[in-house]
Amino acid sequence: GRELSMRLDKFLKVSRLIKRRTLAKEIADQGRILINGNVAKAATYVAVGDEMKIQFGQKLLTIQIDDLKETVKKDEASNLYTIKHEEYINQ
Repeated sequence: GRELSMRLDKFLKVSRLIKRRTLAKEIADQGRILINGNVAKAATYVAVGDEMKIQFGQKLLTIQIDDLKETVKKDEASNLYTIKHEEYINQ
């Protein structure tokens, strides 16, 4: 069924933005994920409509959360979010 909110680390895994929950937690703990402009931890809850920024190395991805599901087929994972912006940052 549809979820109203979900832990960030779980959402990242289900949506396959980050394939492993342990890695999702590490990235969050490093302060590399923002939800609606606020630094998020692995245990932060996300909801539909939230804006998330994730920094993967040199890439900064801004997405909008469109749907929350407990499980989703591989080819439907990207239906859970929309990529709003993608930029490369020079460190």
